[in-house]
Amino acid sequence: MIRYRALVLGVRRWALGVAVLLAATASQAIQITLDEVFAEERAWAGLTTKTAQVGDIKWTYSEGGNPAKPTILMLHGITQSRDNWNRVARYLTADYHVIIPDLPMHGETVVPADYDPQPAQIVDDLYDLMVQKGVNKVHLAGHSLGGALVTYYGAKNFFNVQSVLMVDPGGVFATTQSKYLKNPQLLNELLVTKKGDMKRVFGIAMSKPPFLPEGIIEAYEARQMQLAPKMKPAIDKTIQLAGLYTPESFKLVSSGIEAPTLVIWGEEDQIIDVNVVPELMANLKNDEPPVILKGIGHVPILEAEQLVVQAYLPFLKKADAWDNPFKNAVSTQ
Repeated sequence: MIRYRALVLGVRRWALGVAVLLAATASQAIQITLDEVFAEERAWAGLTTKTAQVGDIKWTYSEGGNPAKPTILMLHGITQSRDNWNRVARYLTADYHVIIPDLPMHGETVVPADYDPQPAQIVDDLYDLMVQKGVNKVHLAGHSLGGALVTYYGAKNFFNVQSVLMVDPGGVFATTQSKYLKNPQLLNELLVTKKGDMKRVFGIAMSKPPFLPEGIIEAYEARQMQLAPKMKPAIDKTIQLAGLYTPESFKLVSSGIEAPTLVIWGEEDQIIDVNVVPELMANLKNDEPPVILKGIGHVPILEAEQLVVQAYLPFLKKADAWDNPFKNAVSTQ
């Protein structure tokens, strides 16, 4: 059934891509069609777009599923958006309440000009969003930068975190062989600032990029070029923090997670290499055996969403039954 649905969705995406190629006689037409593609993908995943003003932040997020069911907060990676999780979320919305925000400095979420995108601040703001949504118990799922954020969120808000999923998560690792972690300035290569950059970034980030018609790639490239100035401060902050945090300080944070934790990693990840997995696993307390996906790069949630789901759903069911011993603790927020 999973493979059949994936095939159907692929055909629908292909048809929309053909529409782009036929209708995109101007950049504006391409942009409108790209919006339609994302809207169709969210609808297929059972998601709708919502906004919420919380303090100084106007969040834009996707939401789906029954709010009475357990909530999963899903966080995307740097220079990405909430739509990176659509392929995974469509397997979750039938049984879970799913919330996927555009992170600060990304997508359609609007923050003040002087916003400081450091993990502690973003985690506090995400917690406030959950409070406004009435969520008092949450499963966390994060990819790349989002993986680093769920690490901080899980450690700080241990009293209401039911589980943590880390997919190729960011962090500070002593055992890394990645040039991007050894020289964080190279993270600027992930920004799309000129024509041709999108395919280059796909080549860095993914070992098996999903098929996209040329028109979709061009439209997505145009959007990423438009968003690059907005996302640049997030990369600058990541570079700055990489010079301040140490593997020891990151270990203190990651070892603070009390909830069941699942780690999924693409074996061919060029950005955050799979060599760091043993180091990360040694930091975690209540962890499952890591899932290493052969032939997959930095973005398994796009390259191999079915494999991610096959590992994640059984983990979620097990984590649902976990009795958090800290659930009655008083929040320090």
